[in-house]
Amino acid sequence: MPETKSRTIFSQPKYHPTGEKLSTAEMDLRESIINQNDFALGLTKQLLQTEGKQSNLVYSPLSIHVLLSLIAAGSKGPTQDQLLSILKSNSTDHLNSFATELVSVIFSDGSPSGGPQLSFANGGWVDRRLPLKPSFKQVVETSYMAALAQVDFQTNAAQVASGVNSWAEKETKGLIKEVLPPGSVDCSTTLIFANALYFKGAWTEKFDASQTKEHDFHLLDGSTVKVPFMTSRKKQYVRSFNGFSVLGLHYKQGEDKRCFSMHIFLPEAKDGLPALVEKLGSESGFLDRHLPKQKIAVGDFRIPKFKISFGFEASNVLKGLGLVLPFGGGGGLTEMVDSPEGKNLYVSSIFHKSFIEVNEEGTEAAAASAFRKTMLCLTKAVDFVADRPFLFLVKEESTGAVLFIGHVLNPLAG
Repeated sequence: MPETKSRTIFSQPKYHPTGEKLSTAEMDLRESIINQNDFALGLTKQLLQTEGKQSNLVYSPLSIHVLLSLIAAGSKGPTQDQLLSILKSNSTDHLNSFATELVSVIFSDGSPSGGPQLSFANGGWVDRRLPLKPSFKQVVETSYMAALAQVDFQTNAAQVASGVNSWAEKETKGLIKEVLPPGSVDCSTTLIFANALYFKGAWTEKFDASQTKEHDFHLLDGSTVKVPFMTSRKKQYVRSFNGFSVLGLHYKQGEDKRCFSMHIFLPEAKDGLPALVEKLGSESGFLDRHLPKQKIAVGDFRIPKFKISFGFEASNVLKGLGLVLPFGGGGGLTEMVDSPEGKNLYVSSIFHKSFIEVNEEGTEAAAASAFRKTMLCLTKAVDFVADRPFLFLVKEESTGAVLFIGHVLNPLAG
């Protein structure tokens, strides 16, 4: 087992946003999510400094976390130890239990009771030559609620890839049409696991579209572009810190205990986003210490409308965090398939694609991930004007779970 660092709970709430006290199980879930968020922010820092350095970006850290947890459940030895260390977890049992809680507590659809529309689905495609080990199959189906299908990669690789993409498109209401790019699946592929996340929420207080006007947005290179900004004179959840400010916008809540929100982290300097990302990804418990808790009067208040679609192959980013063993030959993924060939399994790639749109009505967002395995050898009024590059995230308040993270460098660049 890897060494487990001591965990400190920063400003952990003991109550739901509704005022109801959290249960012990909910407190345990909250603690697990704090560790997951530390992983997410470290991954975000690495991602924004590499894949997203020159473009708008959005991704779902929970999607990546779930797939890595699945890989951990099918591994052992040093590979499993490395995964547990990266995911800041004590055991695969803990990860599996956490996945079950995510699916049942956080990702249940809230639209029937008037809350955000949510969909979270897992799927697995297994080569018919490689039966899954019963123990792994049980974990996949019970903890991760994944639907499994036996397929023929050797003769129908293109059709399998098309089927995975169709599944992701269906689960994300048509927003993610291609999680697996052309040529990413071939006759050497043996297993594909994928997950899809969809979120659509309306603001508690919608913006008046008639008040949306164009203003300058300052780019990192010093130039400006004209973009449509939303505005409001109502009090807002805003909090200022040394060098940056944070805005919280809440989504309409349903009858359950969950409360979703978007937070915008706005650097004071026009070119301050890189320094803010560095701070966010380096300080444990950063989110819990830097979120606004009460509404205050605002003066000049403007945030841009934006729409982002972003995809990337995540293995290189994860290697940059020190996760290397699952991606090499003899990757230690010996607990997945009931076959002598299983000792040669390794993760060849992890594909992730996300979409988000923010406008006067609210937010629509989706994300899908897939990983492929191959065979070896086979109070005073304040201003909040988001007119420069900023970071944003969508989270659930009572648990602290972060569904999406991204940054906007240019609102006009979709």
